[in-house]
Amino acid sequence: MSSKFWGFSLAVYGAQGVEPECLSLQDRFGLDINLLLLCAFLGATHGVALNAGDIAAVRAEIASWHDDIVKSLRAARRRLKTIELPDARLAEAAAQLRSRVKAAEFESEYVEQLLLERWAEARLASWPHGERRDAIGSNIQMLFASYGITEPLTAVTHLNDAALAQAKS
Repeated sequence: MSSKFWGFSLAVYGAQGVEPECLSLQDRFGLDINLLLLCAFLGATHGVALNAGDIAAVRAEIASWHDDIVKSLRAARRRLKTIELPDARLAEAAAQLRSRVKAAEFESEYVEQLLLERWAEARLASWPHGERRDAIGSNIQMLFASYGITEPLTAVTHLNDAALAQAKS
């Protein structure tokens, strides 16, 4: 299944400096990186500025999937990295399991992105379209506010730049 949002996300997340920005926000505030990428995607590719109601609706749309599946797999993967086992054979088996859990976590992120993309596509025609850079910033500020994050937009400078560059390509 082809997904413009997934392709955009892989390119943007892989750009220099984006991954550490995103992971910092995820680890410090519990921010869903897929929502952050959606905010950047809608702003950069469509000039769509989301409002607080949109952010609340999209968070509700994927909350169960994100909390029950994505976060559970992430927690299992992280725990497998730190668990102490009594011998090398068990440690190797756990390392192999961690690799499979990591792959499942990645697939769960893909499913979440498909859910997000479907949600956005159903509303795209009804949203006003404006200046792309402004829309990205507005979307991210709305998302931050929904999480109670007071970080300035400079916390995602690399993300902003990569999103705009990806939208132009």
